[in-house]
Amino acid sequence: MTGVRVKICGLTEPVGLDAAVAAGAAYVGFVFFPRSPRNVSPEAAAALADRVPPGRCKVALTVDADDDALAAILDVAPIDMLQLHGRETPERVAEVRRRFGLPVMKAVGLAAAEDLSALDRYAGVADQILVDAKPPKDGVLPGGNGLSFDWRLLQGRRWPVPWMLAGGLEAGNVAEALRLTGARQVDLSSGVESAPGIKDPQRIRAFMAAAQA
Repeated sequence: MTGVRVKICGLTEPVGLDAAVAAGAAYVGFVFFPRSPRNVSPEAAAALADRVPPGRCKVALTVDADDDALAAILDVAPIDMLQLHGRETPERVAEVRRRFGLPVMKAVGLAAAEDLSALDRYAGVADQILVDAKPPKDGVLPGGNGLSFDWRLLQGRRWPVPWMLAGGLEAGNVAEALRLTGARQVDLSSGVESAPGIKDPQRIRAFMAAAQA
């Protein structure tokens, strides 16, 4: 499979960012969530974003952020897309999109067939949807947990907007994930890390090669 677009999320330092860009990542993601080991300040994200060449999409991942918090990020960092990774309602997604004038990606957790209806609701208001593994009930992070789900749930599914597959992806399983789901875009963070928040250039290159093989 060729032409798969990859998002490397949770970038915190130049080495990982440069590796993601050099390997051909179409999206680079910065996390603005204090409880995450990948959390960065708007100022740190701005410094990293300055290293990103034109044509790559710079994504801000937020979790149930209010307008003031979003504005504080966008006033400092040159962000191209907002990723809403919390419990935002479809109405809130539409409001953020309208207020800030940027494309919005909504993350939706999936664990069983009954979760699929949420994807349809958000596909009607978001510019993209990200299908992630539903976090554990006692988990503190809404994503980035390195968990996967039954990819067969997505077989034959299509939505009116682009979508991205996330959750437990790594070089060793991305080919199977693509085969089972038909995804044309994938997102990962912990799958290319040597430690939480520290991206490994070798793992990034290996993942990109596997995704494009």
